[in-house]
Amino acid sequence: MLDLDDKPSRHALTRAELDGLIEPLVERTIRISRQVLADADVTPAQLGGCVLVGGSTRIPLVRDRLEAFLGKPPLGDIDPDEVVAVGAALQAEALTAGSDTLLLDVTPLSLGLETMGGIVEKVIERNTPIPVARAQEFTTYQDGQSAMAIHVVQGEREMVDQCRSLGRFVLDGIPPMVAGAARIRVSFAVDADGLLSVSASEQTTGKEARIEIRPSYGLSEDEMARMLRDSLDNAEMDMEARLLAEAKVEARRTLNAVQAALAADSDLLADEERTAIATLGATVERSLSGKDREVVAAAAEALEQGTKIFAERRMDRGIRAALAGRSIDRLGL
Repeated sequence: MLDLDDKPSRHALTRAELDGLIEPLVERTIRISRQVLADADVTPAQLGGCVLVGGSTRIPLVRDRLEAFLGKPPLGDIDPDEVVAVGAALQAEALTAGSDTLLLDVTPLSLGLETMGGIVEKVIERNTPIPVARAQEFTTYQDGQSAMAIHVVQGEREMVDQCRSLGRFVLDGIPPMVAGAARIRVSFAVDADGLLSVSASEQTTGKEARIEIRPSYGLSEDEMARMLRDSLDNAEMDMEARLLAEAKVEARRTLNAVQAALAADSDLLADEERTAIATLGATVERSLSGKDREVVAAAAEALEQGTKIFAERRMDRGIRAALAGRSIDRLGL
């Protein structure tokens, strides 16, 4: 019986009609349960039991679907209306008197930073228990680079523009070196209160910069759920975008290295050799404006193969320069 505008109204609802109305919600629950198990790397057979929470879990359809999914009936000896209170009491006991079943907080979304090409490099994966500390080493992209911008992001997508920006800072004072020679250690640490500290240090000088962020600030449960759904729905497309971006970064790195070598030692090449390398470089440049990963990779590979002889001549010149004026006896040969 429903009371509408102070007027009682009687309606009949069959079990089949109820099941039809709640079917989408039950299926969504099963999908979420399947994803939770996948995240924990656990199979239904490994579960000791399934505890039901909330009065709606008394509906036979809910219990039947769970039993079909898990391969065993859910536990029925705990009142679903009281189970949250019981769990809270057990957690309070674990925090005060001690217990083997202490519940730990986890990072709800992955934490990482932006790398070349707008790619996200995850440093702390989602569902990692906190407190936690992780670190990775990175390097410079260009010759003589003396500073590095650190962009901290949160989310499950592969590209930066699809994740949540948490903060930025700059590490400067990096000694000028050839690209890839510097060693920059970036450390992420999340404390028990959920405060994220990110630091970057150059390993030869000890120069350091850092930032502190509260990743959960301003982010609702619904927004986190949406970000997770988006990552699942777009997983294949995101990976394709990441692979394309990585191919372009490597192709650009190769092109930059060849251009720097030509600026320093182009006299080692005949005119026709310089023209051939320039043609290969132009092909790489054109491929970078496209969206075909295979074309980009093929162009970069052709440039590498086409400059092998040039690289050998440069190496010979370097060795001769290093040995100039030194006797065989001094070399210990």
